[in-house]
Amino acid sequence: MTHEPRNGPEAPPPDLQRAAEAIEAFLEALGHPPSSDPELAETGRRVAEAWANDLLAGYREDPAAILADTCASEAPGLVAVTGIATTAVCPHHLLPATGVVHVAYLPRAKVVGLGALGRLIHARARRMVLQEDLGQQIADDLVAHLDARAAGCLVDLVPTCMTARGGREVQARAITVAFAGEADAEFRRAVLDRFPRHP
Repeated sequence: MTHEPRNGPEAPPPDLQRAAEAIEAFLEALGHPPSSDPELAETGRRVAEAWANDLLAGYREDPAAILADTCASEAPGLVAVTGIATTAVCPHHLLPATGVVHVAYLPRAKVVGLGALGRLIHARARRMVLQEDLGQQIADDLVAHLDARAAGCLVDLVPTCMTARGGREVQARAITVAFAGEADAEFRRAVLDRFPRHP
C-alpha cells in the first residue's frame, strides 16, 4: 500500500530542523558523526531540504487540482505523452528510483493541458511509493479526476534498492504497466504502440 500521511497544499510544512537533527543522529549512529568531517557539517540541513523540497514534495500536491483545469474537445482521440523523467522513493529502503514515465488516456469530452500530465506524474512520483502502485495511481487519477474513458501508464525506472544494495544488479531496470477505466484489448494495444520500445 502507498503511504500518504499528508497530502495537498494545505498539509502542514515539514519540520526541517527536526529532520536535520535526525539525519545528524542517523550519521552518528552509523559511526560517522558530523563533527568528524567538515564535509558533513551541513549534511543534516541539506538532506532535510532535499527530502522536503524534492524527494517527498509530491505529498503537498493534489492530483485532483492538477487535473481540474480542463477544456472541451469535440473530437477527442488518444492523448499520449512519453519520456517524462522523474524520481520516486522506495518505501522499503528509502532509496531513489529514477527513470521515465509514459502516460496516455482516451478522453470522453474534455482534455487537460499536456503540462498537467507532467505535473501529475511528479506529484505521484515524488513520494514514498512502490513502482507498481505509481503507474496505477496515475492511470486511476486520469479516470477519476479527468473523467477519461480509459488510461494507461508505463513506468520505466532504475531502482537503486536493486542496483546499489543487496545483489547489486547494476544493469537492472524495472518496467511496470497499468491501466484504468474501459481499457479493453484494443485500447491497450493502441497505448503500448505509442509508448517507446524497450529492449
